[in-house]
Amino acid sequence: MSLKTLSLMYIPTGAWAVTPLRIGFIFTVTVAFAGIGHLIRGVSRTGAIAGGVACFVLFAGAGPGAFAALFSVFALTWLATRLGRARKQRLGTAERREGRTASQVVANLGIASLCAALFAFGGTAMWLLAMAGALAEAAADTVSSECGQALSEKARLITNFKLVPAGTDGGVTLSGTAAGAGAALLVSVVCSVMGLPAALLWIPAVAGTLGMLCDSYIGAVFERPGWINNDGVNFIGTAIAAGVGVGLSALFR
Repeated sequence: MSLKTLSLMYIPTGAWAVTPLRIGFIFTVTVAFAGIGHLIRGVSRTGAIAGGVACFVLFAGAGPGAFAALFSVFALTWLATRLGRARKQRLGTAERREGRTASQVVANLGIASLCAALFAFGGTAMWLLAMAGALAEAAADTVSSECGQALSEKARLITNFKLVPAGTDGGVTLSGTAAGAGAALLVSVVCSVMGLPAALLWIPAVAGTLGMLCDSYIGAVFERPGWINNDGVNFIGTAIAAGVGVGLSALFR
Protein backbone atom coordinates (compact mmCIF):
# COMPACT_ATOMS: atom_id res chain seq x y z
CA MET A 1 0.00 0.00 0.00
CA SER A 2 1.40 3.40 -0.97
CA LEU A 3 1.89 6.35 1.36
CA LYS A 4 -0.56 8.34 -0.78
CA THR A 5 -3.23 5.68 -0.30
CA LEU A 6 -2.58 5.58 3.44
CA SER A 7 -2.89 9.36 3.55
CA LEU A 8 -6.29 9.27 1.89
CA MET A 9 -7.49 6.45 4.16
CA TYR A 10 -6.20 7.57 7.53
CA ILE A 11 -4.78 11.07 7.52
CA PRO A 12 -6.81 14.27 7.05
CA THR A 13 -5.16 16.82 4.79
CA GLY A 14 -4.70 20.50 5.44
CA ALA A 15 -4.66 22.52 8.64
CA TRP A 16 -6.83 21.33 11.52
CA ALA A 17 -7.66 24.87 12.67
CA VAL A 18 -10.19 25.77 9.99
CA THR A 19 -12.92 27.42 12.09
CA PRO A 20 -12.90 30.25 14.67
CA LEU A 21 -14.17 27.80 17.29
CA ARG A 22 -11.22 25.46 16.75
CA ILE A 23 -8.76 28.35 16.75
CA GLY A 24 -10.19 29.60 20.05
CA PHE A 25 -10.01 26.11 21.53
CA ILE A 26 -6.40 25.70 20.44
CA PHE A 27 -5.47 29.09 21.89
CA THR A 28 -7.06 28.17 25.23
CA VAL A 29 -5.27 24.82 25.37
CA THR A 30 -1.99 26.47 24.39
CA VAL A 31 -2.17 29.09 27.13
CA ALA A 32 -3.07 26.45 29.72
CA PHE A 33 -0.28 24.11 28.56
CA ALA A 34 2.35 26.87 28.61
CA GLY A 35 1.17 28.09 32.00
CA ILE A 36 1.27 24.65 33.58
CA GLY A 37 4.68 23.98 32.06
CA HIS A 38 6.03 27.14 33.69
CA LEU A 39 4.22 26.45 36.98
CA ILE A 40 5.88 23.07 37.43
CA ARG A 41 9.24 24.50 36.31
CA GLY A 42 9.39 22.52 33.13
CA VAL A 43 10.12 25.73 31.22
CA SER A 44 11.22 29.23 32.14
CA ARG A 45 9.05 32.27 31.39
CA THR A 46 10.62 32.72 27.97
CA GLY A 47 10.51 28.98 27.45
CA ALA A 48 6.77 29.00 28.16
CA ILE A 49 6.24 31.63 25.47
CA ALA A 50 8.30 29.72 22.91
CA GLY A 51 6.60 26.48 23.91
CA GLY A 52 3.20 28.11 23.56
CA VAL A 53 3.99 29.21 20.01
CA ALA A 54 5.21 25.71 19.14
CA CYS A 55 2.14 24.16 20.73
CA PHE A 56 -0.20 26.42 18.76
CA VAL A 57 1.52 25.68 15.45
CA LEU A 58 1.57 21.92 16.07
CA PHE A 59 -2.05 21.78 17.23
CA ALA A 60 -3.38 24.13 14.55
CA GLY A 61 -1.39 22.50 11.78
CA ALA A 62 -1.74 18.80 12.55
CA GLY A 63 -4.58 18.51 15.04
CA PRO A 64 -5.15 16.97 18.48
CA GLY A 65 -2.81 14.07 17.76
CA ALA A 66 0.12 16.45 17.38
CA PHE A 67 -0.73 18.03 20.72
CA ALA A 68 -0.93 14.58 22.31
CA ALA A 69 2.53 13.78 20.94
CA LEU A 70 3.87 17.12 22.20
CA PHE A 71 2.38 16.47 25.63
CA SER A 72 4.04 13.04 25.74
CA VAL A 73 7.40 14.62 24.86
CA PHE A 74 6.99 17.19 27.65
CA ALA A 75 5.92 14.56 30.20
CA LEU A 76 8.76 12.18 29.35
CA THR A 77 11.44 14.86 29.42
CA TRP A 78 10.09 16.46 32.62
CA LEU A 79 10.13 13.12 34.42
CA ALA A 80 13.57 12.21 33.05
CA THR A 81 15.14 15.47 34.21
CA ARG A 82 13.97 14.76 37.74
CA LEU A 83 15.28 11.22 37.85
CA GLY A 84 18.36 11.16 40.07
CA ARG A 85 18.36 14.96 40.28
CA ALA A 86 20.49 15.12 43.43
CA ARG A 87 23.22 13.11 41.73
CA LYS A 88 23.07 15.26 38.59
CA GLN A 89 23.44 18.37 40.73
CA ARG A 90 26.63 16.94 42.24
CA LEU A 91 27.90 16.24 38.73
CA GLY A 92 26.94 19.74 37.60
CA THR A 93 24.76 18.38 34.78
CA ALA A 94 21.28 18.95 36.25
CA GLU A 95 18.68 20.85 34.23
CA ARG A 96 18.22 24.50 35.19
CA ARG A 97 15.86 24.72 38.19
CA GLU A 98 13.65 27.26 36.41
CA GLY A 99 13.25 24.95 33.43
CA ARG A 100 14.15 25.10 29.76
CA THR A 101 14.73 28.44 28.12
CA ALA A 102 13.27 29.71 24.84
CA SER A 103 16.38 28.72 22.91
CA GLN A 104 16.20 25.19 24.27
CA VAL A 105 12.52 24.91 23.38
CA VAL A 106 13.12 26.17 19.85
CA ALA A 107 16.06 23.80 19.45
CA ASN A 108 13.87 20.83 20.37
CA LEU A 109 10.53 21.81 18.83
CA GLY A 110 11.39 24.18 15.99
CA ILE A 111 11.76 21.49 13.31
CA ALA A 112 8.60 19.66 14.39
CA SER A 113 6.65 22.93 14.27
CA LEU A 114 7.97 23.68 10.78
CA CYS A 115 6.92 20.22 9.60
CA ALA A 116 3.44 20.73 11.08
CA ALA A 117 3.13 24.01 9.19
CA LEU A 118 4.28 22.36 5.95
CA PHE A 119 1.74 19.59 6.51
CA ALA A 120 -1.00 22.17 7.04
CA PHE A 121 -0.23 23.94 3.77
CA GLY A 122 0.90 20.94 1.73
CA GLY A 123 -1.35 18.26 3.16
CA THR A 124 1.02 15.34 2.55
CA ALA A 125 1.65 12.59 5.06
CA MET A 126 5.38 12.90 4.49
CA TRP A 127 5.49 16.04 6.63
CA LEU A 128 3.37 14.45 9.31
CA LEU A 129 5.84 11.58 9.58
CA ALA A 130 8.73 14.05 9.61
CA MET A 131 7.06 15.95 12.46
CA ALA A 132 6.51 12.74 14.42
CA GLY A 133 10.14 11.75 13.89
CA ALA A 134 11.38 15.13 15.14
CA LEU A 135 9.21 14.90 18.27
CA ALA A 136 10.37 11.33 18.88
CA GLU A 137 14.00 12.48 18.65
CA ALA A 138 13.42 15.37 21.05
CA ALA A 139 12.10 12.93 23.63
CA ALA A 140 14.72 10.26 22.93
CA ASP A 141 17.66 12.65 23.22
CA THR A 142 16.64 14.14 26.56
CA VAL A 143 15.51 10.85 28.09
CA SER A 144 18.70 9.04 27.01
CA SER A 145 20.92 11.78 28.41
CA GLU A 146 19.05 12.22 31.70
CA CYS A 147 18.62 8.49 32.37
CA GLY A 148 22.22 7.78 31.43
CA GLN A 149 23.47 10.32 33.94
CA ALA A 150 21.10 9.09 36.64
CA LEU A 151 21.78 5.37 36.22
CA SER A 152 25.43 5.20 35.14
CA GLU A 153 28.68 6.68 36.43
CA LYS A 154 30.58 6.11 33.21
CA ALA A 155 29.76 6.48 29.53
CA ARG A 156 31.57 5.69 26.30
CA LEU A 157 32.29 8.24 23.62
CA ILE A 158 30.27 7.33 20.57
CA THR A 159 33.26 8.10 18.32
CA ASN A 160 35.89 5.81 19.86
CA PHE A 161 34.13 4.08 22.79
CA LYS A 162 36.61 5.42 25.34
CA LEU A 163 35.32 5.63 28.91
CA VAL A 164 34.30 9.12 30.03
CA PRO A 165 32.25 10.46 32.96
CA ALA A 166 28.49 10.24 32.48
CA GLY A 167 27.19 13.53 31.12
CA THR A 168 30.16 14.10 28.80
CA ASP A 169 29.18 15.50 25.40
CA GLY A 170 28.99 12.57 23.00
CA GLY A 171 29.01 9.99 25.77
CA VAL A 172 26.49 7.15 25.54
CA THR A 173 25.41 4.47 27.99
CA LEU A 174 23.49 1.25 27.49
CA SER A 175 20.79 2.27 29.95
CA GLY A 176 20.44 5.74 28.47
CA THR A 177 20.32 4.51 24.88
CA ALA A 178 17.69 1.90 25.74
CA ALA A 179 15.61 4.48 27.60
CA GLY A 180 15.89 6.92 24.70
CA ALA A 181 14.81 4.31 22.15
CA GLY A 182 11.88 3.45 24.41
CA ALA A 183 10.90 7.11 24.59
CA ALA A 184 10.99 7.39 20.79
CA LEU A 185 8.77 4.32 20.53
CA LEU A 186 6.33 5.67 23.11
CA VAL A 187 5.98 8.99 21.27
CA SER A 188 5.43 7.04 18.07
CA VAL A 189 2.63 5.07 19.72
CA VAL A 190 1.03 8.30 20.91
CA CYS A 191 1.22 9.53 17.32
CA SER A 192 -1.37 6.89 16.48
CA VAL A 193 -3.88 9.42 17.82
CA MET A 194 -3.17 11.33 14.61
CA GLY A 195 -4.64 8.48 12.63
CA LEU A 196 -1.35 6.95 11.55
CA PRO A 197 -1.84 3.21 11.01
CA ALA A 198 0.29 0.70 12.89
CA ALA A 199 2.10 -0.08 9.64
CA LEU A 200 3.73 3.36 9.74
CA LEU A 201 4.45 3.80 13.44
CA TRP A 202 7.91 2.29 13.05
CA ILE A 203 8.99 5.26 10.92
CA PRO A 204 9.02 7.96 13.65
CA ALA A 205 10.42 5.42 16.14
CA VAL A 206 13.37 4.61 13.89
CA ALA A 207 13.82 8.25 12.86
CA GLY A 208 13.85 9.38 16.48
CA THR A 209 16.35 6.72 17.54
CA LEU A 210 18.71 7.42 14.64
CA GLY A 211 18.44 11.14 15.30
CA MET A 212 19.34 10.54 18.95
CA LEU A 213 22.49 8.62 17.95
CA CYS A 214 23.45 11.31 15.43
CA ASP A 215 22.92 13.89 18.16
CA SER A 216 25.48 12.09 20.34
CA TYR A 217 27.95 11.89 17.48
CA ILE A 218 27.60 15.60 16.69
CA GLY A 219 28.01 16.35 20.38
CA ALA A 220 31.27 14.41 20.49
CA VAL A 221 32.72 15.89 17.30
CA PHE A 222 31.48 19.47 17.40
CA GLU A 223 30.17 20.33 20.88
CA ARG A 224 33.09 19.00 22.94
CA PRO A 225 35.61 21.29 21.15
CA GLY A 226 33.21 24.21 21.60
CA TRP A 227 32.39 24.67 17.91
CA ILE A 228 28.66 24.43 18.56
CA ASN A 229 26.49 24.63 21.67
CA ASN A 230 23.94 22.11 22.91
CA ASP A 231 21.02 23.99 21.38
CA GLY A 232 22.64 23.73 17.98
CA VAL A 233 23.25 20.02 18.45
CA ASN A 234 19.64 19.42 19.46
CA PHE A 235 18.31 21.42 16.51
CA ILE A 236 20.44 19.41 14.08
CA GLY A 237 19.40 16.15 15.74
CA THR A 238 15.70 16.85 15.26
CA ALA A 239 16.35 17.98 11.68
CA ILE A 240 18.12 14.69 10.96
CA ALA A 241 15.21 12.75 12.48
CA ALA A 242 12.75 14.68 10.32
CA GLY A 243 14.91 13.98 7.28
CA VAL A 244 15.01 10.27 8.09
CA GLY A 245 11.22 10.33 8.41
CA VAL A 246 10.94 11.89 4.96
CA GLY A 247 13.40 9.38 3.51
CA LEU A 248 11.68 6.35 5.01
CA SER A 249 8.30 7.60 3.86
CA ALA A 250 9.62 7.41 0.30
CA LEU A 251 9.59 3.62 0.66
CA PHE A 252 5.80 3.75 0.60
CA ARG A 253 5.39 5.99 -2.44
